[in-house]
Amino acid sequence: MAQAKRGSDSWKDSFSGWHGSLSVIGLLVCLIVFGCGRPEAVPTLLPDTLRQTEQGATIGFRSENGAHVWRGIPFARPPVGALRWRAPQEPESWDGVREALEFGFPCPQFDVESPGSTVGSEDCLTLNVYAPPWAPAEVPHGEARVPVMVWIHGGGNSYGDTRFYEGSLLALRGPVVVVTIQYRLGVFGWFSHPALREGVDPADDSGNYGTLDVIRALSWVQANISSFGGDPDRVLVFGESAGGSDTHAMLLSPLAEGLFSRAISQSGSARMTLPSYAENDVDDVVSPGASFSSGELLLWLLVEDGQATDRASAKTLRDGMSSSEVGEYLRGTSPETFLAFFAQFGNGPMYSTPQLLRDGYVLPETTAVDAYAQGRFNRVPAIFGTNRDETKLFMMMGSEHVRRLAGIPLWRSNASLYDASAMYTSQNWKRVGVDDPAQAVRAHQEEIWAYRFDWDEERRLLGYDLPGLVGAGHAMEIPFVFGGLSLGPASGLVFDPARAETDEALSDAMMSYWTEFAYSGDPGRGREGQGTDWPAWSAEPEGPKMMVLDSANDGGIRPSSEVVTKKSIRADSLADTRLRERRDWCAVMALVTGNGRAFDPQEYEAYTDGLCEGFPLDTDGGGV
Repeated sequence: MAQAKRGSDSWKDSFSGWHGSLSVIGLLVCLIVFGCGRPEAVPTLLPDTLRQTEQGATIGFRSENGAHVWRGIPFARPPVGALRWRAPQEPESWDGVREALEFGFPCPQFDVESPGSTVGSEDCLTLNVYAPPWAPAEVPHGEARVPVMVWIHGGGNSYGDTRFYEGSLLALRGPVVVVTIQYRLGVFGWFSHPALREGVDPADDSGNYGTLDVIRALSWVQANISSFGGDPDRVLVFGESAGGSDTHAMLLSPLAEGLFSRAISQSGSARMTLPSYAENDVDDVVSPGASFSSGELLLWLLVEDGQATDRASAKTLRDGMSSSEVGEYLRGTSPETFLAFFAQFGNGPMYSTPQLLRDGYVLPETTAVDAYAQGRFNRVPAIFGTNRDETKLFMMMGSEHVRRLAGIPLWRSNASLYDASAMYTSQNWKRVGVDDPAQAVRAHQEEIWAYRFDWDEERRLLGYDLPGLVGAGHAMEIPFVFGGLSLGPASGLVFDPARAETDEALSDAMMSYWTEFAYSGDPGRGREGQGTDWPAWSAEPEGPKMMVLDSANDGGIRPSSEVVTKKSIRADSLADTRLRERRDWCAVMALVTGNGRAFDPQEYEAYTDGLCEGFPLDTDGGGV
């Protein structure tokens, strides 16, 4: 298709908002959901929290909610210097008693609270433990040990850290032991370049260092969690967004086999990246790479530090360098310099970089769905889920159908088109992260469940249309899972006090399902056995496929047989009267086939099958 541009009403604003306003979104979620930025008193050491790990003794404190907490425990050696872009190594031991009162450093990333600046340290591979308040003599042993829930945070695999997630309430609710982990992010977590492949250790050569960090953390849990009362034979790995994608990676990695026994992917994607896309130049004749590939990064660095005058001379210089020279050069470059390159590909804390690489060792060389379909995954009970309005959280900052004041979204100026766009892009998220992989898994095991989170009862305040703008948006299920509806100084702006009873009931039900799944590998009727029975994914076409999670005000918790496919999205959207104008339909299909990251002209043309000849993609900026 020939390229065409449109005027000020271009739908590419919707897509650009997914990137350019993520700093605002991240801060909003951080303040409302997790309460970050609140002043915190320095915790007081509690003698009853003295525990022994393989690396040494550690002591923690009691949280405000009464749980025992240990922060900043290293589970690997700092991946600095020669260990940058290598598989994580076992942590070093320490003498005496380690005071576990403070979180470890976040991994290098853009600062969500100060756009344009960076925070973090490469010495960031730490974890935190939350447990019921057992005195040393009361810590359960043997069969009395409780399940472990290992949380992988979200943030596009390029920002975020464990400070945003408080596991005390979940630990007490189970009772369970909750572990939240840090892992290398962005260019430090996933980086594939020929000069770094030394042929000694395939893990070192894989490029999947963030994935290997999660596996190393799970290994630490296996070796040490009994000291905290946790059962290493009942380890649930769960995560949201990028953490949900990393949960899929744990299911797909042969290196993670035996390290966990249940998995929950919340709003994750089952997509992975070809190594050629991750490392080749954009103008590679055989297999072009991404504009943010390692090859393009190296060319930019050579120009940036003055060794080359332009991209062409940088190519000549690079081609004359040995692998050892390139490797030494890359490992000697500062984190801030790397992030300066990636600032081009995201104006917020989240930036685009190849991740979850199909290297054939840490992760399969095929697509995730193909690996599931072939039975090449770790056979453990799993739950896959998404939120009904996933994409609204992103679209509210960029869509032309939102009225803003000083950049702050207020309400939908065209609710019909805004909702239609969010509906089909969110359905596609469900297809990629839930329905396609669940269908493939179900061919090999019965222990697969799915959900859709539908709660959209945010508070309406002074005309601010949060229910319409965000609805059941991305990340909104997290406070329900962690029991954090009252966390954060801005939570009162989101959660309506008049609906507190039904909101708390939904949160309690979700915590009950999640913890029961940790215990038995089946969400069933929840921990107390009094909830709605959650059926597994049925192999029958009309059988139940998922549980809808909503408050009693809006249908409640109920099973559904709905399944999303490429065919159903296309058919339903063509019949949607909100999209009767062909331009509007094509614009939505552009977003659907863009997968929330980059527009794909080939997929767009295949998806629209000639119906959008008059509305080709604007490949400079996306949209039609």
